[in-house]
Amino acid sequence: MTAPGTEAQAQPEAQPDAPSEALRPHAEHAFAEELKALAAVDDRPRPERWRLSPWAVATYLLGGTLPDGTVITPKYVGPRRVVEVAVTTLATDRALLLLGVPGTAKTWVSEHLAAAVSGDSTLLVQGTAGTPEEAIRYGWDYARLLAHGPSREALVPGPVMRAMAQGLTARVEELTRIPADVQDTLITILSEKTLPIPELGEEVQAVRGFNLIATANDRDRGVNDLSSALRRRFNTVVLPLPATPEDEVDIVSRRVDQIGRSLDLPSVPDGTDEIRRVVTVFRELRDGVTTDGRTKLKSPSGTLSTAEAISVVTGGLALAAHFGDGVLRAGDVAAGILGAVVRDPAADRLVWQEYLETVVRERDGWKDFYRACREVSA
Repeated sequence: MTAPGTEAQAQPEAQPDAPSEALRPHAEHAFAEELKALAAVDDRPRPERWRLSPWAVATYLLGGTLPDGTVITPKYVGPRRVVEVAVTTLATDRALLLLGVPGTAKTWVSEHLAAAVSGDSTLLVQGTAGTPEEAIRYGWDYARLLAHGPSREALVPGPVMRAMAQGLTARVEELTRIPADVQDTLITILSEKTLPIPELGEEVQAVRGFNLIATANDRDRGVNDLSSALRRRFNTVVLPLPATPEDEVDIVSRRVDQIGRSLDLPSVPDGTDEIRRVVTVFRELRDGVTTDGRTKLKSPSGTLSTAEAISVVTGGLALAAHFGDGVLRAGDVAAGILGAVVRDPAADRLVWQEYLETVVRERDGWKDFYRACREVSA
């Protein structure tokens, strides 16, 4: 039987306005105007309780220009088919697993998918080694539990239970970091679309519109591998690293611009050359070969992901704004690059020094970059 009260919660609840001073607004607030514009022109079929059609959700992620001239900014720069498969999966009874190396925008894509589909990206379980079963299922108000025993009033629903009852999209971040026995709590939820509450002799049944997006890190294989039973409940979509340097520069520029506006930092166009150099360094060390293919390189122990490049450039912009002339220069990003590359003080430092002396030192137009990196590496 369905748990009492769940029918009344079936329709998505209105979300409160985002705080005007929020440092990092949720996607549904930060891009509210784009979502509103898409909904206004979206005349395609929508799965039940979806705010937008699958076509509009894909357009929201990939960007485009609407018939009324509204520009939808890209949230994800990558293969269109990857986004289409992810969106289509959410329209079926299969859950979605976004898999990739660190920094491939898994969390970012997960958040924007939930915002576009359900208008609410906050139904989130953050996976860690200490995530308890209650985080996925439900907990208890222990004062009421001790005073009156198990009851609906004493039960505290978790994000997944709330998503099931309201027909929304739940998110589980870093699924493979969650202990295996806690992971398997999801099996009944994803296969039977029910969440038993044995203490009350009841269950919550998922209403139409419910689905779940999980993310997992390629580098975490062997930490808490998914059981075959749980993996079968997911459709796995692999998010690749940016295919070209131009794509990666575009991604870094867009994200740094968004972050910079919230922090009143200089605009990204003032630092495009340095962004391109940061991306070039990261890609060459990551791939183990220079861009022209002529020189093989040793790779450091870190991932040197796009997300780390965004962090390096954002830090550099802050330096330029507060201790420079507001223009991003080589000296502003050098320390950030050193910190990203040299994770192992012994082995990585040798890799970095060799790269500086054999590649950066000889590259035309990079003398200022070489000097800045040498200065912070000394």
